[in-house]
Amino acid sequence: MARHSVLWIGNGDEWVERELDRLDSVELTWNAPGQPVRESFDLALLEDGDSTEAELQTLRQQPGRPHLLVVCDRKLDARRQQLLEAGADQVVVAPRDHPPQTFRDTVESCLERLARARRPRTTRTRSTEPAIPGVIAESSAFRATLQLAQRAAHSTATVLVSGETGSGKEIVAHSIHSLGPRAARPFVAINCAAFPDTLLESELFGHVRGAFTGADRDKLGLFEEADGGTLFLDEIGETAPPMQAKLLRALQQREIRPVGGTRVRRIDVRVIAASNRDLEGEALAGRFRVDLFYRLAVFPVSVPPLRERQADILPLAEHFLEHHGIREATPGCDLGASAQKELLGYGWPGNVRELENEMLRALALAEPGERLSASQLSHRLLHPRQDRLGPGTTGSDSLRSRVAGFERIVIREVLDKHQGQRTATARALGLTREGLHKKMKRLGIV
Repeated sequence: MARHSVLWIGNGDEWVERELDRLDSVELTWNAPGQPVRESFDLALLEDGDSTEAELQTLRQQPGRPHLLVVCDRKLDARRQQLLEAGADQVVVAPRDHPPQTFRDTVESCLERLARARRPRTTRTRSTEPAIPGVIAESSAFRATLQLAQRAAHSTATVLVSGETGSGKEIVAHSIHSLGPRAARPFVAINCAAFPDTLLESELFGHVRGAFTGADRDKLGLFEEADGGTLFLDEIGETAPPMQAKLLRALQQREIRPVGGTRVRRIDVRVIAASNRDLEGEALAGRFRVDLFYRLAVFPVSVPPLRERQADILPLAEHFLEHHGIREATPGCDLGASAQKELLGYGWPGNVRELENEMLRALALAEPGERLSASQLSHRLLHPRQDRLGPGTTGSDSLRSRVAGFERIVIREVLDKHQGQRTATARALGLTREGLHKKMKRLGIV
């Protein structure tokens, strides 16, 4: 087992020394507060005191830049933000009446992250495994998707990215843009489901002054803003047939006409579209233009849901903990064994977006440097079936109340899927917008 040198700066506290001695991976050295440090260390622990800020500044200059962990008593918890600003990587509240295992887990967590950071990264040699900076892809399913994205990047064909909501379609689209010859030009994205068709037309094609009430000046559309670059049309399956016809003309003729304008404008844009629907099935059923589908799906790329990418779950979770930890003032958190087990056993209907939100919630409940356990995960992960229909779900066993409970669950799920857009939700549920509004009011859905 690799051993790490740990420096304890304090007044020789027996409690700390005793707990650190229990760790086989630690070689402990003690240093009195204010005394010069003569050696380099992997991890420096400081007992909070009058000179802590000055010691932090000194230690930041040490060779190898040790990880700096400050140990506070409970009454000094309010000092956390000051210590972080002074240079601490983590601040842990560890009074003598805390369970010792909590303190040891924090130290072990720091040492494990140091070991991972110093472990040499292996270079991928197989050409089938893409290396796209900033994209986490440990699973073979997602690596196959990124391999297609790499090929699409060097093609001029229109790309259709399909996959469930939250699975990472925009990440794939951005990868296609960043790997291709247009990478230095703009990447412009729009969620088509977020706009009614009248406003969507203006957003995409622009408008001229006086085209409609409130149009007091000319406005460039996103097709022109993305000139020379890439326009990403997310949830294109939510557009109505008249808008689909206008998109088809823009793609075929490579020209647009602003709302209220009389002259066409040439465009040079690479279009990537995305949908969480089966657009081919929608086209065959007459709900999406067949000619537009074939114009979009020249180069189809499918993004697998997170439940089919088991190997990506923990690396993504760790990435979100690290990425959001500083902003949430809870840096240095990682996953304990029980939390890992629950994350791997859950089906992730909301995919990567749901996982990111789950890690944000866990950080809100955590202390800096804490090893997260299953108890800090949300109820739906630990009891995934209890939010479904069953005895007592709605507080009554009558058929009417059970049906109302089912409708409430379905409407909330579809609202979440469409980011709260009621027009898109109504269309997906086969309702009119007014019908959805009445049903939500009756069911008490805000």
